Amino acid sequence: MQQLKQIFIDRKIAQSPLVTALCSRLHNTPTVMMDDIQEVFKSVSSARDPVQRGKEVLVLTRNRGEFIRRCPGTRCYTCCNYMILHVGTFCSMDCSYCILQSYFHPPVLQYFVNHDDMINELDLSFKEKKFRRIGTGEFTDSMIWENWTDLSHVLVPKFAGQNHMMLELKTKTVAVQKLKKINHQRKTVISWSLNTERIIRTEERHTAPLSARFKAAAECESWGYPLAFHFDPMVLYDGCEEDYHQVVRRLFEHVDPDNIVWISLGTFRFMPSLKTIIQKRFLQSKIVYGEFINGLDAKMRYFKPLRIDLCRKMASWIKDIAPDVTVYFCMEDDEVWKKSLGFVPDEKGGLPRMLDESAIRHCGLL
Repeated sequence: MQQLKQIFIDRKIAQSPLVTALCSRLHNTPTVMMDDIQEVFKSVSSARDPVQRGKEVLVLTRNRGEFIRRCPGTRCYTCCNYMILHVGTFCSMDCSYCILQSYFHPPVLQYFVNHDDMINELDLSFKEKKFRRIGTGEFTDSMIWENWTDLSHVLVPKFAGQNHMMLELKTKTVAVQKLKKINHQRKTVISWSLNTERIIRTEERHTAPLSARFKAAAECESWGYPLAFHFDPMVLYDGCEEDYHQVVRRLFEHVDPDNIVWISLGTFRFMPSLKTIIQKRFLQSKIVYGEFINGLDAKMRYFKPLRIDLCRKMASWIKDIAPDVTVYFCMEDDEVWKKSLGFVPDEKGGLPRMLDESAIRHCGLL
């Protein structure tokens, strides 16, 4: 993770105990009170590299919208009906392919401190007694906040006290030590994004090495947490198949397949606007120069036969070792499912049902 250079505090929430605690932990980082946070966004936008500048400043403010949201999937590809717990935005790590670089305008690290509102929303959702899969890792990395806040100590016990919703914390860090002594009741799933050593080295700046991610996953498993893994985005390059096969083998050397809630697979895809950002910020990166076509969701995607070939091999490598693990595709169509896994989600009640059943089985939900 990168070092923060400045903290901007929305004056309306300056007296919040969370602000006081966070600033105490980051007492060597200069702080500035702001009446209009939009001024910070304008300043970041005018920087030579707005993305990098946005990773160096932290804005403490309120979430003025809903904390619980639906994942912004697409009707063109199979969606899993995931829910998002919107605790903050952006990320202090720096992956070349990160969609957040072009998703937010500008991309700025924000942490929402109105936790009372968040807890109230969760309480209302719990009372509905509807099964939901929810995670904090869509608009940010779930665990980058661990060095600065006690967010895991707020969320994990909260989910432990109910039986209808599971929380997924998805990360590329190894910031898991605070999870060790929390009473989680297996209602929180800790998950890692995985990639090959080459992609981590060349495209995932300031993230944890692959071996460190495996070690952290094994630690969380020893503390009783269910696990999940996401091979997304898988990137095509000469030698990538053997590299991804090696990652699969190493994964199951560290964790028990019976404790894995799911493994997702997704090939590299990007909005056209991201290409220029990658070319400008990652001069050595070659990932945008593959065989791409315009997908139904207006994103650039690998030519479908190439996607199917890698997805089919990855699924077979996983199933050879762990035949009972739930494997699914993130944002793919029925043809990819059928040719890679041998079935389409509707044959098993739909993708949401597949994932719900796995979560219920591993997390002890009702």
